[in-house]
Amino acid sequence: MKFSPPLIKGHLQRRYKRFLADVTTESGDTLTIHCPNTGAMTNCMVEGGEVWYSTSANPKRKYPNTWEISTSPAGDLVGVNSAGANGLVAEAIEAGLIGELAGYKVVRREVKLDSGSRLDFVLEQHPSDPRPCYMEVKSMTLVREPGLGQFPDAVTERGRKHLQELAELAGSGARAVLFFCVQHSGVERVSVAADIDPAYAEALAEARAQGLELLAYQADISPEQIRLQRPLPLAD
Repeated sequence: MKFSPPLIKGHLQRRYKRFLADVTTESGDTLTIHCPNTGAMTNCMVEGGEVWYSTSANPKRKYPNTWEISTSPAGDLVGVNSAGANGLVAEAIEAGLIGELAGYKVVRREVKLDSGSRLDFVLEQHPSDPRPCYMEVKSMTLVREPGLGQFPDAVTERGRKHLQELAELAGSGARAVLFFCVQHSGVERVSVAADIDPAYAEALAEARAQGLELLAYQADISPEQIRLQRPLPLAD
C-alpha cells in the first residue's frame, strides 16, 4: 500500500473521542485529524511522538486528514489504520507473498454467510485443494512485552462470533483461517491476549480444535508505504 500523496509528519498532542486526534504540524500549527482505529491503541502512541497522516481531496470530509502511522513508546512504527489491514492482505495474496494462501484463482472479499454476517475473504479454485478457504483478518498492534504482539487489545464480541463461525466452517470440511496482520515493527512472535478477553481465547482454542488455521504476517512500515513481508511464529 503506497501512499499517494506522501504522508505528512506531525507530532501527537492527544487522541480523544476515539475517532479524533490533535497533532502539531511541522509549521507549528495544531490540526485535528481522523483516527481510523476503534481499539484501545494501548502502547501505540506517545504524546509528543512522531506521527504521519494522509490527506484526502474529498471536499465533503469534515476532517480531510487521516492518522496512518504512529510511534510507540519504544520507538517502533505502528500502522494504526486498522481498516487498511484487508487491503494489505489482498495485495500480499495477489503478489504471492503469502505462501500458505498461494494458488487460489478466485479471491472474493466481504462475503456474506448464510447467518447474515460477513467474513473478510473467501478463496476458491485451488488446483490441488477443492475446499473453499474462509478467512477473517485482524489487525494486530498490541505489544506489552518486548517482541510479543497480541490480539485483542479489548474485549471483542464481534471477534468471538467470527471465531465461532470459522469453527463451524472448519468442522463442516471447509478450510478456515484466522489471519493476524501485524502492523507493528517491534513484533517478533504473536499470541492471544487471554487476560484481556478470556472468552475470545477460549473460542480460539475451540476453533483450532475444529481445524482453524492461524497465520501471522508482519508488515514493513514506512511513511512511503506499508507492505506485508514476512511470517511470524506463534508464541508458546
